[in-house]
Amino acid sequence: MADLPAAEWTQRDDLARLVSAMGPQNLRWVGGAVRDTLLGQGVADVDAATPLLPEEVTRRLEEIGIRVIPTGIDHGTVTAVLPGGNVEITTLRKDVATDGRRATIAYANDWREDAARRDFTINALYADPETLEISDWFDGLADLAARRVRFIGDARARIAEDHLRILRYYRFQARFGSALDEEAEAACTDMAATLKGLSRERVATELLALLSLPDPHETVERMFAQGVLPVVLPECTREEIACLAALIAHEQAEGIAPDGLRRLAALLPPNPRTAEQVAARLRLSTRAKKRLATAASRQPDDGANPRALAYRLGRTEALDRLLLAGASTSSLQDWAIPELPLKGGEIVAQGVGAGPEVARILQEIENRWIAEGFPDRERVLKLLQSSIDC
Repeated sequence: MADLPAAEWTQRDDLARLVSAMGPQNLRWVGGAVRDTLLGQGVADVDAATPLLPEEVTRRLEEIGIRVIPTGIDHGTVTAVLPGGNVEITTLRKDVATDGRRATIAYANDWREDAARRDFTINALYADPETLEISDWFDGLADLAARRVRFIGDARARIAEDHLRILRYYRFQARFGSALDEEAEAACTDMAATLKGLSRERVATELLALLSLPDPHETVERMFAQGVLPVVLPECTREEIACLAALIAHEQAEGIAPDGLRRLAALLPPNPRTAEQVAARLRLSTRAKKRLATAASRQPDDGANPRALAYRLGRTEALDRLLLAGASTSSLQDWAIPELPLKGGEIVAQGVGAGPEVARILQEIENRWIAEGFPDRERVLKLLQSSIDC
């Protein structure tokens, strides 16, 4: 048996208090925190499993002053609110029935049984909070060492339990994988059509998480070739796959962080109506829908004046358009979008009657101000005088 390295998070005082209240025999660290620590990666969230029922977990923690939130009480999950970061604690479970979209679960008291209902072997590693000894029933350690994403048990059976596991497989493959698991790949391909039965919100969340990874292009390309991507994003063609590759390369060259929504825009044709339809289908927010449509409105000359683009569209939207165009973003670094140093009332004060003429002059000055590179107020006042004299 292997042991979990003594990472910074394993030595937190607030976690020690939690373990003491629960009883070390009643708690195991599980999931991403264990997996990522073994890979030497940073840990953002800590999850735990316990044979104790949620009510008992709540009672024990509240007795020592730890606040508990019933975040997923229907699924046996509560959240302990701790200074160093919250911890989700889930009672051991077993599946009673599944329909591909949701599972009916029952509480269990067997660690292995709980592990068996998880998706991938690398996510079914449990660590003792005191000894840090790892329990591994499905060779997850070997898969982690080989960078192989493998379903626990029969891949088709696991996908039948929750169809979203198809997209989760590709996300984990893009993040951790190098060696391909043929059974997993074949199962995802054969069962791709089952993704149609999922809620669009779940699909969108998983798709954007995949696209937000450092370089998911190879995985996305394989999803396309295997007929998986067309099920959830039929608008995407090989041309858009190439656009995604170019965007990722340009982001890296410009030192811009990955952004799932921007990359989704790359996978869509440059058609605002299509972008809006996709956003609606995926149940994206109004803000995301507008941003996607703005990216789809990109023009060949977007890189001609990046600051003007940012002023008119906003920084995020301008970055999207510039990066999709392969243009430089350097002129936007450390540049604060200015506000036109002129108000309509100042135009009226010059003798112009309130109404459309004020709006026309204000727009004319704004256009000249942008074209001149956002000069100071002194120049703007000269532009005002020039417009009035004309």
